[in-house]
Order: sequence, then structure tokens, then C-alpha cells
Amino acid sequence: MSTNERILPKGVSETDFDAALDRFRETLGAEQVLIDSDRLAPYSKIMMAGDRDDYIPSAAVLPTSTEEVQAIVRVCNEYRIPIWTISTGKNLGYGSAAPGETGQVILDLHRMNRILDVDPDVCTALLEPGVTYQQLYDYIKENDLKLWLDPPAPSAIAGPVGNTLDRGVGYTPYGEHFMFQCGMEVVLANGEVVRTGMGGIENSSSWQVFKWGYGPYIDGLFTQSNYGIVTKMGLWLMPEPPAYRPFLIQYQNPEDIEEIVEVLRPLRIAQIIPNAVVIVHTLWDAGTHVTRKEYYDGSDSIPREAIERIKADEGIGEWNVYAALYGTPEQIEVNWKIVEQAFGASGKAKIMYGEEAEKRGGGFSYRSALMKGDMNLQEFGLYNWRGGGGSMWFAPVSQAKGSETKDQTELAQRILGKYGFDYVAEYIVGWRDMHHVIDLLYNREDPEETQRAHDCFAELIDEFAKRGYGLYRTNTEFMEQVAGTFGEPLREVHRTLKRALDPNGILSPGKSGIRL
Repeated sequence: MSTNERILPKGVSETDFDAALDRFRETLGAEQVLIDSDRLAPYSKIMMAGDRDDYIPSAAVLPTSTEEVQAIVRVCNEYRIPIWTISTGKNLGYGSAAPGETGQVILDLHRMNRILDVDPDVCTALLEPGVTYQQLYDYIKENDLKLWLDPPAPSAIAGPVGNTLDRGVGYTPYGEHFMFQCGMEVVLANGEVVRTGMGGIENSSSWQVFKWGYGPYIDGLFTQSNYGIVTKMGLWLMPEPPAYRPFLIQYQNPEDIEEIVEVLRPLRIAQIIPNAVVIVHTLWDAGTHVTRKEYYDGSDSIPREAIERIKADEGIGEWNVYAALYGTPEQIEVNWKIVEQAFGASGKAKIMYGEEAEKRGGGFSYRSALMKGDMNLQEFGLYNWRGGGGSMWFAPVSQAKGSETKDQTELAQRILGKYGFDYVAEYIVGWRDMHHVIDLLYNREDPEETQRAHDCFAELIDEFAKRGYGLYRTNTEFMEQVAGTFGEPLREVHRTLKRALDPNGILSPGKSGIRL
């Protein structure tokens, strides 16, 4: 399929599509309705191991208001035109800005980028979906507000609304993003608008402070789903603490991951360490600032000998724990003693903060910034590790138990090694769970390697599911397969909701494996 050919939405005639495009132009103006292949090109770039011809939009529409979104949805309902919604379109490694399948119309919300309210007293914000983390960060600094964000990494070009709707995570005590969401405005498939939580009460002052409202709680229905289009979202922001101490703990042996998690879990559950801790493997820490070919140029998995040289040369451990303490100086001193005693008991850990940690290699500097809500783009360095522009994030969930961590690490390394890829990974530690985040890096310009990456990712999904490990999130190429691992009863519930809320199936068909 050539991008010079006209792409029509599946099942829609050329006459109907032209009529719909005219209606879009009446609503948005001709400049905000994109149909030329050159202007649509940014919407078909993918990093996942799929065929680019499967992800070509038929058009893109760029509204600036909720009312325009309502008008677009009503036209799509009339002509049965499928739309794929993006906010900033920077969900790299999970599908980027491309549609779920060829022929869908991109509903690009990046021009809806107003910061509607930031309240420094109750530490809340109300945002449109096109607001970026950098934009909100700049607003807070310009207004001298003592508030911190919780960005993912890399994050400056991504947005809080899209990341929260995809249930992304960050690195401060507010790292579980959906937990700190409060109130939504949603355009339904029929064009009606619903406000969740306390938003249904006219002139409510508590829309952004009380999550639950009255009756069933429905905000979760609009995350990782295709039941509505979120046009406003409330978020809780973290007050700037009086003191902050980021620290680094290094362990040198592969099997030490079990001890790390067993020591860490009670400290996280008790909130001695309150932030979303990361346990970073050697190759992730190194990959942000060195390239693979500096240590190994083979096409198979990087050997142990090369990993040991990286550790020695770069001053990083087999496992590198990045965490922080927050509060008053007195609180930090008390909690620091608890951390030192817990991790120091076995004698294996190297515990550092301040200048000593700064002198170590790896990512202490940019991790320290992330854990206080300052953003940067250093993790984009991972895309240079192998080169070629291929990246897929594999993200199974486990309990925060050493035994599960050991099991997952060994399983991932075996499957990645079978296909010739490297274990570039970290664990993000929640309160009781862990996100095991693996970046499957490959050369998308090499068709054989791309096919191997595709087969590898598919096997990872199936083999992890057999052990009871499901993914919390995935890219558009594998949404159907991942949905299948959660069982048919759950899929039928999802279908039932889809039929009720979007009977013509126009909103992001296939998102999270959900169709009519």
C-alpha cells in the first residue's frame, strides 16, 4: 500500500467520506483537516515491530474545544467513520501518534492545550489533553508556585492527561498517576458531555478534590479504553517538601535482585521510602549514555564479559536502586538511618547520596531530577543503544517479592537471548506491586531483525501469561494478543460496555483489544 493512494476508512464509501470531510472543514476550518500524505506522514511513524502499511490514517482533524470534538463525533456517528484519539502523540514505543489500524481518522487533541486552573492551596490542576509536562512545569515556575509534577521519563514533550489515561507511572511519591487523577470531562460517542465525580454539580468547587462523586465510580472506564474522549482532567500535584534527599544503592551480582526487593518492600509499604523506586539493570543505566558497539558488535545478545566491562568502566552496578526521602530535615535523618540499617545488614550494598553518588557513573544526576519532578530527555539515549529506531516496551506486573523478581528476570533474559536481544530493563516499585519494564530495542531498518523482534515480543507475552504475569500496558500491534491473556469473560464485559456507550463502534476501534 502506498501513502500516495487515497486511504478510506474501512466500510466507508468515497462519497460519504468526502461529505464527512466537508462537515469537518465547516467546523474546524480547512487548515485543521489534514488529508495530504505529506501532512499525514508524522501520524504513520511507528517504533514497534509492525508493518507501517497497517498504520496509515485516512485523515487527521485538529479541534481546539470540547464543542468541536462534539461536532466531529456527531459527524463520525452519522457516516460510521472510525476515529483514533491522541493527545500529544508522544507515546513512543507504545504506538506513537499512528492510528490503531489503517483508514482511521486521527483525532489529534494537541491544540486543546489550555491550563484551565492550578490551585496552590489544595494542590490541584485542571488541564486539557494537549498540555505537555514542560508547559505545566513552566507555568508553575513562572507563577512561583511551590508545587512538583510527576513526569515519566522522557517526558517534557508528553502530556499529563494522555499519560494518566494510559495509566503511566513516574518517580515521585505521586508516581501511580491514575491514583492522583480527580475528575474528568468526557465526550461520549453520541456527542453528549459527561463530567465525572463532583463535576455533575453545577458550580461545584470540589470537582478536583473529591474523586468519588455519587453513585458508581466511572473514571476508570475512560482509561486504556475507547468508551469516550476525555477533554478535561483534574490532577493532584505534590507540594514541594522542605527537604529532599535522593540516593543510590548499588549491588554487583545478578542474584542480588532478590535481596533488594525483600529489603525494599517493607520500607515502601510503610512509606519510609515514599516514592516510586526504580531498580535499574546495568544495560539500562549504561544505555542512556553509551552505545552497544563500544563494548560488543555481535548480532546476538551482549555477553556477560561485556556487561562486566561496562560495570567496571562506567562505575555502575548489576542493579542500581534510585530512591529518595522527602520531608523536614529531621524526618529525613530519621528515615535515612532506617534505610542504612535495612540495606546495610547483609554487607552487599553500596549506599550513597550527595557528592559520593554524583561521582558514580550511570544515571544519578537525571534520576535525582526526575524524583523531584524535573524533567529531561536523557532516557532517549536508550534509542542509540542498538540503533535503527525500533523500540517496544514490555511491561509485566509482579508482586513486590524477591522470588517473583528472580523468576521474571530469568524468564525475560532466556527469551530475549533466544532471539538475540539484550535485557535492557528496570523495575519500578509501587506500594505492593512492581512494573517490570523492558525496552526491546532492535533495528527497524532490518526486516529480518524486525520480524525477530515481533516474534520475541509475542513469545514474551504468552510465556509470561503462562506464569501468571499480565502486562499493564502494551503497544497497538499487540493489544489484541494481550487482551486475550486476560480471558474471555473480561473481554465480554468490555464488549458489553462498548455496545452500550458506542453502538456504532466509532471510537478508537481495537484499543486495548476492545471492539463491538
